[in-house]
Amino acid sequence: MLQLAEIRENKEEIIKRLAVKNFDAQSVIEAVLQADEKRRAIQTESDQILSERNTISKEIGNLFKSGKVEEANALKAKTGEINDKAELLKVELNKAADELHELLVQLPNVPHELVPLGKSEDDNETVYEEGETKALPKGAKPHWELAKDYDLIDFELGVKITGAGFPVYKGKGAKLQRALINFFLAEAEKAGYEEIIPPYVVNEASGFGTGQLPDKEGQMYHVTADDLYLIPTAEVPVTNIFRDEMLNESDFPIKYTAYSPCFRREAGSYGKDVRGLNRLHQFEKVEIVQIQHPDKSYETLDEMVAYVKTLLQKLGLQFRILRLCGGDLSFTSALTYDFEVYSAAQERWLEVSSVSNFEAYQANRLKLRYKNKDGKKVLAHTLNGSALALPRIMAAILENYQTEDGIDIPEALQPFLTFNKI
Repeated sequence: MLQLAEIRENKEEIIKRLAVKNFDAQSVIEAVLQADEKRRAIQTESDQILSERNTISKEIGNLFKSGKVEEANALKAKTGEINDKAELLKVELNKAADELHELLVQLPNVPHELVPLGKSEDDNETVYEEGETKALPKGAKPHWELAKDYDLIDFELGVKITGAGFPVYKGKGAKLQRALINFFLAEAEKAGYEEIIPPYVVNEASGFGTGQLPDKEGQMYHVTADDLYLIPTAEVPVTNIFRDEMLNESDFPIKYTAYSPCFRREAGSYGKDVRGLNRLHQFEKVEIVQIQHPDKSYETLDEMVAYVKTLLQKLGLQFRILRLCGGDLSFTSALTYDFEVYSAAQERWLEVSSVSNFEAYQANRLKLRYKNKDGKKVLAHTLNGSALALPRIMAAILENYQTEDGIDIPEALQPFLTFNKI
């Protein structure tokens, strides 16, 4: 959530920057400023009434002490009128604050100056590419056929048990999935991230804190009886560890990693691009999260991007890094880099990671602050990244490592398995 002081001081610049996200902020920001002015006027009146009540209360006390009972009782009657007015102003103030809040949550995060112009993923900017397209054997197959041939993943059984988008991993497929999870967690530990096992369902406050609510409410699975939400990513519970927390400057950087299943409704996703593991309702992911000092968050973003790069290099996969354009940038992100691996069998790029800096946007929702060296309370910066999301990594390994007589296992995963070939 954007800060009111920032909106007041940089109104035109914020409108200009939000246009990069193809968001016309003019009317909303004007409404925010008007609502804020109204709220502040009510607050001023309320403060004056309360101050007057305190003054009269002291005067009443002095009158009683002086034996001037009639004058004291006359003032007490006036105090009753003031109390009634104070209660009315309190109701008005709460209503004005709610109206202001409803307007503020409509504003997305301001994009960083590096974010390119664009309307969709077609306008994203490729900033790095590594690896060569693998020469596959004659008759090479996509992963959903390989999974069936080698009895690794049963998509039809998942449909029977739950529905489309909930695959069942079997035998060596399940072991390969677990090896990927263990590999990613081991690498994260080497990079200084502390492992967390978070809850897989969160309350509404947690969803709001990281920006999933109200923006992505339709994409989350809602447990209506308990008003809880299945997590779309471990980012949500891990970042919410610090909701309503006051940190010290010496605490930075805070680095956490977490494996979790992730649940996304993916409403409106249809067609050939959703076959097999390409788009699921339930999938596994290892997430990295950092809470950082504002002066160092972009240096940290670069470090996180470099870290994810090493994972793909160790897996021997062809990949590229994209800087997302304004039209493809999420509601909460200031700058995001996507990683895509190339599937030689499908002849297309598959997204496997997003690494983002949210600056103070999530922290303002979370009330996540720290005390600087001068004792001033300042909002921290939050960052996260997929390191990595498993489904398309699994797909890329099956497809790119297929041979005429099976599927080779990348060398980096072999220590986590009892076999080096399927």
